[in-house]
Order: sequence, then C-alpha cells, then structure tokens
Amino acid sequence: MVQAYILIQTEVGRAEAVARAIAELPGITAAEDVTGPYDVIVRAEAADVDELGRLVVAQVQRVEGITRTLTCPVVHLA
Repeated sequence: MVQAYILIQTEVGRAEAVARAIAELPGITAAEDVTGPYDVIVRAEAADVDELGRLVVAQVQRVEGITRTLTCPVVHLA
C-alpha cells in the first residue's frame, strides 16, 4: 500500500468545492481545505505507485478548479 499527501492549488474561491469533489473519489481518505500556499491537502492510498499516479492524473487533476498539484508519497524510514 502506498500513501501520499497531495497538495493542491485552486482557482480563487474554489477550495471548498474542490475538497468536496475530491473527497468523493475512490482512494481518497481525507480532503481538507486549508490556508497558506496550498488551498487543499488530500491524503490518498493506492496499491502501488503506478495506481497512485493514475489516481492523481486521471481523477484528481481533472477536478474543475484545480490549477496545480504536488504529490508527496509517504515514506517509512524506520
């Protein structure tokens, strides 16, 4: 299982709608609108890195109102 945080920038005023839409996607465990340089932070899970990539590119990035994403896979160092 691969987990990742997806940091999302949205069009002005679209953070809440983007977070709501992404929260409904399979593989998304949390989607919160936040303040700061990013507007939405998402936690996602997938079977492997390829599936995670497909989730981000084929589903998350297609949500209307998103201008940029940054995917940060979780690593377990211990």
